[in-house]
Amino acid sequence: MTEPTPRSTLLRVPHPLLETSALDEPVDAYLRRLGRVFRVFDRQDSGCVSYGVELAGERWFVKAPTTAVAAVPLGRAIAFHAAVRHPAIIPLRNAIDATHGPVLVYPWVDGEVLYHATTPPRMSRADPASAIARFRREAIPAVEGTLDELIDAHLVVARAGFVAVDLYDGCVIYDFDARRAALCDLDEYRPGPFTVEGDRLPGSTRYMAPEEHRRGARIDERTTVFNLGRAVRLLLDAGDDERAWRGTAAQLAVVARATRDEPSERYPAVAELAAAWRAASRPTGS
Repeated sequence: MTEPTPRSTLLRVPHPLLETSALDEPVDAYLRRLGRVFRVFDRQDSGCVSYGVELAGERWFVKAPTTAVAAVPLGRAIAFHAAVRHPAIIPLRNAIDATHGPVLVYPWVDGEVLYHATTPPRMSRADPASAIARFRREAIPAVEGTLDELIDAHLVVARAGFVAVDLYDGCVIYDFDARRAALCDLDEYRPGPFTVEGDRLPGSTRYMAPEEHRRGARIDERTTVFNLGRAVRLLLDAGDDERAWRGTAAQLAVVARATRDEPSERYPAVAELAAAWRAASRPTGS
């Protein structure tokens, strides 16, 4: 009688995206050899090219640098995801060494990025067909749910000692069917506090704190508070010109304190902003 082959001796094929440590061929060629590339994001001002890849029935998002400069934020992303875990933050599943730097592998998340700054067809935020304009027409409880997730995720970010950098509506993926949001592209987040070494930090001017534009300025948790306040102000509005606030006066007062120009006048921590926001958002009489 033939003895069964012990399970330990069976050959196991490593997962080509999750268990590969290095590539010796172009990323594009590798991905197309593995499976079906169903999306390519190749007009990014970050200097990266990203891919949507389907492999054995699973979908993945793969982000690759095209230059050594573009690889720097991807290295930051590796450190960030090693320290921060939250259900709303899309997790990094692997980093693969390649010619220009680390290639990052994330699970694919269904939904739409609220704003594409560079990927065609680029739409104005004011265009009724744009994702951000449609999001602003969602029922207020759905928008508030997204904001709660955004703030809650940044409680974890702050506890891990990281500061938000380049947080804007392009970091939010929203599933209009499930009414669920996820956070992506947090590559510029970094340990804080730190000082601005150049003329300014990367980011969308509408979301950035004044200190992010000053060489030598201190960036710390109060900067994250400002970024979150601006996100709340811009996402809980019916339009792009900030003239149609959909929230309450109490919620707007929280935003006003969070976004004061002088850091010492803001909430000193994300936890205090979160507590104030929750108190302001609590139904009257509860």
